[in-house]
Amino acid sequence: MATLIAPKYFSSVEDAENIKKACLGLGTDEKTIISILGHRNATQRKLIRLAYEEIYNEDLIHQLNSELSGDLERAICHWTLDPADRDAVLANNALKASTLDYRIIIEIACVRSAEDLLAVKRAYRFRFKHSLEEDVASCTTGDIRKLLMGIVSAYRYEGNEINETIAELEANIVHNEIKGKAFKTEEIIRVLSTRSKPQLNATFNRYRDIHATSITKASIFEFQGLIGDSTDEYLAALRIVIRCIRDPKKYYAKVLRNAMKTVGIDGDALSRVIVTRAEKDLKEIMELYLKRNNASLEEDVSRDIGGDYKAFLLALLGSD
Repeated sequence: MATLIAPKYFSSVEDAENIKKACLGLGTDEKTIISILGHRNATQRKLIRLAYEEIYNEDLIHQLNSELSGDLERAICHWTLDPADRDAVLANNALKASTLDYRIIIEIACVRSAEDLLAVKRAYRFRFKHSLEEDVASCTTGDIRKLLMGIVSAYRYEGNEINETIAELEANIVHNEIKGKAFKTEEIIRVLSTRSKPQLNATFNRYRDIHATSITKASIFEFQGLIGDSTDEYLAALRIVIRCIRDPKKYYAKVLRNAMKTVGIDGDALSRVIVTRAEKDLKEIMELYLKRNNASLEEDVSRDIGGDYKAFLLALLGSD
């Protein structure tokens, strides 16, 4: 369930005008901006952007970029974008960073639906004038390139049908591929990038039944830190792919926990999860967070984050 609390009735023109007023004068009225955008759904935010451009002949995102700064600026600007355009920006930022954050590419490719991923790739091509696949290929190498290219190029079947025979066959194929240190990648990537999510979960379940361990605890993962940097990176990415497909809510709860436990707080990861899931399943993610940490996400955000950034995150969490 979503955590966002948005009004049923609103005026996009009035909201646009109030945001403009908040940006005038010597200082920016962040509280007004948060009170508006922090309580509007994707359709409403789009209408506000259109109204703002029509009234002031300015792009609202550019206005917000110039008025805000730091974590608050990034979170609000990402939130105000259309979801597909937001994912395109997040993916490009991840690929162009000094250190590739492949988690973001995997989340977009493996958590989003086939239609959502297609929309992201269209938005990416429109905004950056080249394809997501092209940039993934140019920014990665080796096995991790094969893995990321496989999942971003996929168009998964969205039905719920499961073939148990295939599930058992591919559970054994994956086991043989990752057995011991001399593992291979081609068949693992084929299975992970072509099968539907229900079919893959059936395969993961059969893997556990046959081999008495979950696939993410398979023997090859025990060698992380001992094999080499490139292989370690591939194994870490492979494990994230499996977790995003198997239980994305549990995966996101762990991302949030790691973000909050990092010295100085990982603001990028924290706001990415909250911003991208607030209109989808953030309530369930927060429940898992509470069970794992014996403290609610609202409590941790309120304790460890301050100022307007905290106020915006709490608004998206439904606590304001």
